[in-house]
Amino acid sequence: MTLPPPPGVGSSQRLAPAPQLAEMLMQIPWLCHVANATIERLAQQAVLHRVPAGSILFEQGEIPTFAPWLLHGAVELVGVDGDNEVMIETLQPFDLLLPAAILNRQPFLTRARALEASHLALIQADTFRDAVASDHALCLAILACEAAQFRRQVKLAKNLKLRPAEDRVGCYLLALVESHAMATTIRLPIEKRRIAGQLGMTRETLSRTLGAMANYGLRITGDTITVTDAQALRARFRLDPLIDAPEPIEPGPPLAL
Repeated sequence: MTLPPPPGVGSSQRLAPAPQLAEMLMQIPWLCHVANATIERLAQQAVLHRVPAGSILFEQGEIPTFAPWLLHGAVELVGVDGDNEVMIETLQPFDLLLPAAILNRQPFLTRARALEASHLALIQADTFRDAVASDHALCLAILACEAAQFRRQVKLAKNLKLRPAEDRVGCYLLALVESHAMATTIRLPIEKRRIAGQLGMTRETLSRTLGAMANYGLRITGDTITVTDAQALRARFRLDPLIDAPEPIEPGPPLAL
């Protein structure tokens, strides 16, 4: 589920009416157990932020002054060392960006950049921390968010350390093919340089490995994948749910106290 772009937000940043912003937050599935009063309190101290593709949301090393909640679009987290960047993760709605840094008042470990036009709720950090401390259901929801983010990073580490380059690329493409059911022509969802960064290899290694996929039922031209033999692809590469399965944010209901 993805919320439509918020109506009437035409500038890069504009204060939205609190009821409108509260309604957007209430539609986030993993906040379903959080009291409306808590969400309304968060919305009172929040800004609805609209940014174009390529915008920097925060820099690596910044101390958080807000909790950014992704409502629409996509955001990439990248590690930075001088002029060098490495992609850590791509976030989709309705993820909360780096909540550990916000809760602990620690520097963001990555830069955050909008991959496409995106909308975020920016909640004042002190208000966010106070709400997490005082609302049991919200605390459980944020714990579930952090748990999902941690598990995604463990799966990424396993993918990088347990699989050779060809298997990483093959499993990435197999997951893409399976997600498009019976389609015989598929477009790569992001640029090849970003795929290479995600899979822990150079662009040149990725290009060579993509060329080798012709042996396993895929023909790749530019950013277009033509599936010529899906069975050959499945026979060569096997998806592992403990590496390749999505990691949803699923908090349980709060326990009665």
